[in-house]
Amino acid sequence: MQRVSRAKATPGGSIGLGLCILLGVARGDGEAEGARLAGKIARLRIFPDDAGRFDRSLLDTGGAALVVSQFTLLADTAKGNRPTLLEAAPPEQAEPLYEHFCAELRALGAQVETGVFGARMEVELVNDGPVTIVLD
Repeated sequence: MQRVSRAKATPGGSIGLGLCILLGVARGDGEAEGARLAGKIARLRIFPDDAGRFDRSLLDTGGAALVVSQFTLLADTAKGNRPTLLEAAPPEQAEPLYEHFCAELRALGAQVETGVFGARMEVELVNDGPVTIVLD
């Protein structure tokens, strides 16, 4: 995820201040992992307070999240020059979990925009900070 001043997925939605979340769903992931990750992301204090310290969360700021499905995050590049994507969940498993993750973020009170699952997208963002954090 990246803290952004703005982000847009085409096709899909756009946000102002908030988080651009590139979400990879692995084989074996389930709804519990999605709910845990959504809670962590919504409450993670990576936005500055008045003193400039990381002390505010997405929920504290009223910021939005742009969630983009990104199966290539699961690429294995250990052998050869062509990444393998065997660890990525198949679309029929990944899409419901992607939707569940988005629903969990919304249930916590976050405004959520999305890309289009399975579509070839252009993602534009302005990284604020820059702040980029990898969560498992």
